[in-house]
Amino acid sequence: MHAPTGNGLIVDFEATCSNINEFPREQNEIIEFPGIVVGPDLNVVAEFSSFVRPIRNPVLTDFCRELTTIRQAEVDTAPTFPEVAAAVAEFVAQYDVQWWGSWGDYDRNQLTKDVQFHRVPNPLPQPHINLKQAFSDAQGVRRLGLGGAVRRAELTFQGTAHRGIDDSCNIVALLPWVFGDRRIR
Repeated sequence: MHAPTGNGLIVDFEATCSNINEFPREQNEIIEFPGIVVGPDLNVVAEFSSFVRPIRNPVLTDFCRELTTIRQAEVDTAPTFPEVAAAVAEFVAQYDVQWWGSWGDYDRNQLTKDVQFHRVPNPLPQPHINLKQAFSDAQGVRRLGLGGAVRRAELTFQGTAHRGIDDSCNIVALLPWVFGDRRIR
C-alpha cells in the first residue's frame, strides 16, 4: 500500500476503562487525544495532545490509572470532549489533514461513540486507515499489536505503552513498514 496523498494524522486514544466491569464498556470515554501530523513523505509535521475530562465516569478506575499512567488531576483540569474536538478540528484544518490512521479500529469506533454522545461533529477527516491491518497486509503477517509490530520491525518502543502520544509516536515510526519499502525479517 502506498502512502495516501496529503497530510495524515496518526492517533492513539486512551479512554476510561475498567477490568472488573465497574461501568459498561459502551460508556468508555476518550481521556487522551493525541495527534501527530505526517506529510506525504511520512515525516512529522506537527503534534497535538490534550487530556480530556470524562463526563460519564469522571473518576478514573485504579486499573485505568495504572494502565495509562494518567493521573486523576490531569483529567480533572482538562477541557471537555467538545472543547478538545473543536481544538482538533482547528489543528486538522491548519495542517490540511486529508486522512487519519490508528492501530486498529478501536480508535475510530471510540471517536464515533464520543462524537455521538456529545453531539459534536467528528473533527477528523475521512478516510480512516486501519494501520494494523495495513501493516499486516504490507508485511504478509498476521495482525500484531503495536508492541509486537515494533519488535518485528526491530525498533525500540519509545516512551510509555498505553500513553496516547507515545503510542502515536511508535505508530509513526512504523509507517515506513506500512506504506514504504521497509520489510520485517
